[in-house]
Amino acid sequence: MIEVYIDGASAGNPGPSGAGIFIKGNGTSERYSIPLGNMSNHEAEFHAFIEALNICKTKGLTGSIVSFRTDSELVNMSVEREFTKNKSYAPLLEKALELTNKFDLFFMKWIPSSENKVADELARLAIQKNNHEEK
Repeated sequence: MIEVYIDGASAGNPGPSGAGIFIKGNGTSERYSIPLGNMSNHEAEFHAFIEALNICKTKGLTGSIVSFRTDSELVNMSVEREFTKNKSYAPLLEKALELTNKFDLFFMKWIPSSENKVADELARLAIQKNNHEEK
């Protein structure tokens, strides 16, 4: 099974944001720190999830058992219910759900922040990368 830990972070709300993605399984691990530009923290969480889905798709993991882990209750509940009350997140959720349908076995699980430290560190690093790219 492949475990994908995701986190989005924002320095300000909105502000410079980043996605952290930590993928482990089959004896390997990969880390991604992706600057996202200016957005809210919740938007960054959705973008982190979409980036992770795209990475897994590109790596040919759609036929594997892939379990996504997030400390974002909003993203987890939105994906679980296939609905978000906030209309500004609806296009992001729609894109994410479209990508989840490409996976044979897709799972998402909410985890406490204490279990998502690697993805959190990667998201914070992405914010710094974002700041450097703007200068």
